Amino acid sequence: MMQTFVLKNGIRIIHQEANSPVSHFGVLINTGSRDEEADEQGIAHFIEHVIFKGTQNRKAFHILNRIEDVGGELNAYTTKEETAVYATFLSEYYQRSMELISDILINSTFPAKELEREKEVVIEEINSYKDSPSELIFDEFEEILFDGHPIARNILGTPELIKTFNKESILKFMDENYHTDQIVLSSVGNISMTKFIRLAEKYFGPIPEKPRNKIRTNVYNYLPETRIVQKDTFQAHCIVGNIAPDIYSPKRMPMVLLNNILGGQSMNSRLNMVLRERNGMAYNVESSYTGYFDTGEFSVYFGTDKENLDQAQWLVNKELRKMKETPMGIVQLSRAKKQLIGQLAISTENREDLMLSIGKSMLFFNQVDPIEVIFKKIEAIESSEIMEIANEIFNESQNSVLIYQ
Repeated sequence: MMQTFVLKNGIRIIHQEANSPVSHFGVLINTGSRDEEADEQGIAHFIEHVIFKGTQNRKAFHILNRIEDVGGELNAYTTKEETAVYATFLSEYYQRSMELISDILINSTFPAKELEREKEVVIEEINSYKDSPSELIFDEFEEILFDGHPIARNILGTPELIKTFNKESILKFMDENYHTDQIVLSSVGNISMTKFIRLAEKYFGPIPEKPRNKIRTNVYNYLPETRIVQKDTFQAHCIVGNIAPDIYSPKRMPMVLLNNILGGQSMNSRLNMVLRERNGMAYNVESSYTGYFDTGEFSVYFGTDKENLDQAQWLVNKELRKMKETPMGIVQLSRAKKQLIGQLAISTENREDLMLSIGKSMLFFNQVDPIEVIFKKIEAIESSEIMEIANEIFNESQNSVLIYQ
């Protein structure tokens, strides 16, 4: 059973007790790259790197060893809308892990020498990323969809801007964007809720209360675009898509099901069957749906031999038209629902993923639906809802296309 609590400073807690020798704890913050100013591009991700480089109490070497010496793992990630720092560890080291994460989030000193060294690491990450067209194309596609808005920008930033960051600019960003009512402590592990609250109050309770008053600028003014970029690659890479429902939309769950049917993780998705299994035109074909707090995006990506590009595009558009024009039969729809329900059930068996998932749900919705409730929502989806969303999103005159060839 999941339990929740709110510290006096507004930091929220969610915990699920699990009788396991391994536990998971993370801090999720409702701040990401979309919250950066134009001259701060990449700083949210850069902070994710440099909080591990020294605190008032520890040097970088001691931070890593504090968890790894007892076989645990310390990690972090940054997205467009959130930042997370989390650890996996033997359950007996709960206090050690919580104390360490609070130390790096509260007491980081950002020493100049370490900042300069880490700038080179991040710049190498950017350069490596540029060498991977199958990854780069997703970011450039978001630049098309959200042109002119901070959410369009690459999370990693640019080498030119990375070089300008210093302790002052880091502290400024954290002061303006890290707020106690936008922080969630998430836990799945072998500790009682009473003890977890006591540790949370000890290590995170002293943070002064600071509610958010900064308002995110909404995404608007989408204009479809077709862009063809000449690249020195063996394959042609293509991505097609459109604006999609935000995370608070009642259409979000039907959108998740629709995406899973078309190009989800299973080998029997419609796009994988038609492009890869039946026609041998693509090794990798996938669709993806990402919801943000005020918008979302849906896209289909595939890589294929350049001579097959036109035919592959035609096959993809044919599948999208089918979703618009042909209602799913009762058996088809039931099978698709069972598949999604099974995937979600299996994903909850990974307790690290579960910890991050419930933390994110608490962060954005201030609640976590029991998995049985989610299953009921999936079961309630009707064929007409899927067709309605397909007709909204798979409108060829409103689709954007990006091709590397």
